[in-house]
Amino acid sequence: MRIRIVGAGAMGRGIAQWAAEAGHTVELCDAREGAAGQAVEFIEGMLDRAATKQRITARTAQAALERIHPSDTPTAPADDLDLVIEAIVEDHDAKLTLFRELEECLPARTLLATNTSSLSVTRIAAGLKDPSRLAGLHFFNPAPLMKIVEVIPGALTRPDIPRTLVKLVKASGHSAVIVADTPGFLINHVGRGLATEALALLEESVADVEDIDRIAKDVLGLRMGPFELMDLTGLDVTAAVTDSVWQGFRHSERLRPSYLTASRVAAGLHGRKTGRGFYSYADGKASVGPELPIDGDADRPAYVPGEGPEADALREALCRSGVRLAATPRAKTAPLIFIPTWGTTVADAVGSGGFPADRTMGVDPLSLTTSRRVLAITPATAPQAARDGRAVLARAGDAAEPYAVSVIRDAPGSVAQRLLSSIISVAATLAERSIATPNDIDVAVKAGLGYPQGPLLWGQQVGAWRLLALQRALYRTTGDPRYRPTRWVTERAQLGLPLTQPAADPHHINA
Repeated sequence: MRIRIVGAGAMGRGIAQWAAEAGHTVELCDAREGAAGQAVEFIEGMLDRAATKQRITARTAQAALERIHPSDTPTAPADDLDLVIEAIVEDHDAKLTLFRELEECLPARTLLATNTSSLSVTRIAAGLKDPSRLAGLHFFNPAPLMKIVEVIPGALTRPDIPRTLVKLVKASGHSAVIVADTPGFLINHVGRGLATEALALLEESVADVEDIDRIAKDVLGLRMGPFELMDLTGLDVTAAVTDSVWQGFRHSERLRPSYLTASRVAAGLHGRKTGRGFYSYADGKASVGPELPIDGDADRPAYVPGEGPEADALREALCRSGVRLAATPRAKTAPLIFIPTWGTTVADAVGSGGFPADRTMGVDPLSLTTSRRVLAITPATAPQAARDGRAVLARAGDAAEPYAVSVIRDAPGSVAQRLLSSIISVAATLAERSIATPNDIDVAVKAGLGYPQGPLLWGQQVGAWRLLALQRALYRTTGDPRYRPTRWVTERAQLGLPLTQPAADPHHINA
């Protein structure tokens, strides 16, 4: 295939490298004199590096480089061009002007694709004489390594074009998912779940930046904590995308931005690129504060009230660590009382169960099978009880290393539960609206955001009923509509179906 890529910046040159390595002939074009040639030099360096690391052979690298032809004329006529991928500035008018010029100089058979990450494909296409030939083809940076591409048909895109683009992408070594033309498309939309909930937790002072990131990585298994990720992406970029998606979905409560971002962006606290964001950076490394020392009584007994899977799991985990379990909360040994909260609060348990407030604390059940345990304290928790509780939870029994323990403020759902519920809920709303299929959501999010599982499969592993109980408890406890249980999770729990089960299709009844 002969592909023209317009725009020789980071995205354009990355797409050019991907296409050339896949065996396509590439015209890399940029109206800025010499920009395309400089981009080819950059690509040569990247190919040489890949060959040095033995990801590809030197011969493959040279062959790919020879397929790339730089040009300063993006709108040059061509009869043999199969596809144009636009990767210029993220501005509607600039993209429309370019496509209008391309429409005039290229034959009708040449497909047109925009790499926009946030603009409406339908709106760009509407300005063309033939809007049916344009679709979205959204790569992620760096394009050669981020092996996922969103294919976005506009309202008037010919039905054959998305299928053709998916076939092209898959044959060229990447995964492709078809996504409806909606604000944020798929991956950027689902990414709001983690970012907005992390900021909400920070707003409420549930935990500091470092502990939220530690819990996200150690308990949920994320590669980067949400604040590390925002610093890497740039808070200015994160805030703009979040506002765009929120506004595009008519101020959906589930996507509600934080008041914290605007002031931080105005102050220039954008992250790594400015040297300071949620963390301070020196030589590209974040300055992270130390964890609290373990200085309590690890031999103090504990009591876990109640029945059910969360309480049973907590008692079993404590027993494995060699913790002495008391028979009653009011034993003479004054045991620590650990509440396995699931969408609820320690304060609610104290109020309804009559437990001594000064030594009653919460433990997140999600943390019990990980290297980090999470302890929630209330304003009534005695400081010594909190120190002892941290020491008791750090006990590892016969294991070589003690558990890490994060101490947070008592809040509905703790940290990990709220982050996970938000990620799954936002993904579920995409499935509800048929923005993408459940399988495409999971494939795209795992590849694009680096989550350990696709969000719907992740929720299935938690359990549909258990997840629904979490969502209902969060909504009941907070009264905040952002935590309203999703129809997708509710329906599948009630029907006994996996969260990955596609929606019913009335058109297929007679198939």
